[in-house]
Amino acid sequence: MSLTNIKCQNAKPKAKSYKMYDAKGLFLEIRPNGAKYWRFKYRYMDKEKLLSLGVYPEVTLAKAREKCFEMREQLDNNINPSTSRKEVKRRAKENADHSFEVIARQWHENFKHKWSERHAKTTLGRMEGDIFPEIGQMPIKDIHPAHLIDALKKVQKRGAYEPAHRLRQYCSQVFRFAIIHELTDTNPAAEIGMVLKPVVKKHYACLDIKEIPEFLDALERNNARLHHDTRQAIRLLMLTFVRTKELLEAKWEEFDLDNAEWIIPPERMKMRNEHIVPLSRQALEILHDLKERNERWEWIFPGHHSKKKHMSNNTILKGIDRLGFKGRMTGHGFRALAMSTIKEKLGYRHEVVDRQLAHAPQSMVQRAYDRAQFLDERKVMMQKWADYLDGMKNG
Repeated sequence: MSLTNIKCQNAKPKAKSYKMYDAKGLFLEIRPNGAKYWRFKYRYMDKEKLLSLGVYPEVTLAKAREKCFEMREQLDNNINPSTSRKEVKRRAKENADHSFEVIARQWHENFKHKWSERHAKTTLGRMEGDIFPEIGQMPIKDIHPAHLIDALKKVQKRGAYEPAHRLRQYCSQVFRFAIIHELTDTNPAAEIGMVLKPVVKKHYACLDIKEIPEFLDALERNNARLHHDTRQAIRLLMLTFVRTKELLEAKWEEFDLDNAEWIIPPERMKMRNEHIVPLSRQALEILHDLKERNERWEWIFPGHHSKKKHMSNNTILKGIDRLGFKGRMTGHGFRALAMSTIKEKLGYRHEVVDRQLAHAPQSMVQRAYDRAQFLDERKVMMQKWADYLDGMKNG
């Protein structure tokens, strides 16, 4: 007689295990400890086989019969249910081992030594925040363009257009990594760039050349009552026109004041090349002043609230705003100002100023030159630039 839910519920343990049969090889085994296990007994290739179908009542009688029916169908098609189950488990494990998140983390681990610590952290953080929750658990070979488009459009929906494009690039690299390791055949991320909204690049606010005296006068008078180090940071940024981040993360060990050089290590540069900044007489005066104040700290510009950290980029920006130049100038704007003024007013060739800006050479021929090309010329140029600014300040 077939089993019922009441019979399954009321089955009591005995001193030894015993079986309660349903039909077509399905039975419930009751253990002495009271546990109840579904079993399926069948014959395949003239050999008796036994499979576990789960524990009652987690697996109900109806569910156990459903599983039994599926396995009977496999037997009718000359498929061994045990072999089929092992294959399903193998595929599930393979899919888990080859999920997008697993492969992406392998890609990240493989390449992070080539990146700065900050870039490696940012890259993984963006993937963890926006990509892994959407497609992370999917087998990488099963991901199609539509899956990525849905994930990236959610990023763009909050107005993060540039991060969405960067995420597409990261995903494309992950798929290329997977293709090399024969885990997938296609790179769906390479096909969807045109679907995303384009990034409209905004230029950093920058003064016109004729506005330099006004800015220098405001900085000198300091009606905004800026902190001494903040003013010195703005002055040094103007004299060296490095990137704001490169200035604020500068450490005393990078400076050779005797030889008037600031050597920024590759890991702190955008292009990952060591960069030499010749120091003008005016820049040296600022650095000697800072050394008297801050030499005991690691940074040349320690933070106002915690000396264990460097000054924040926001300090520079807020300082410029308080001087009365909000929307007219930024820390990065000094780079564009120096480029245009030195070429127009001091007559220097574009490539000399460009090299001082530490831009990446555009051609293979340019990249073949030594990184310190034009150094002697740049030393003269940096002093002339500082003298030009003094002349503008003095009218």
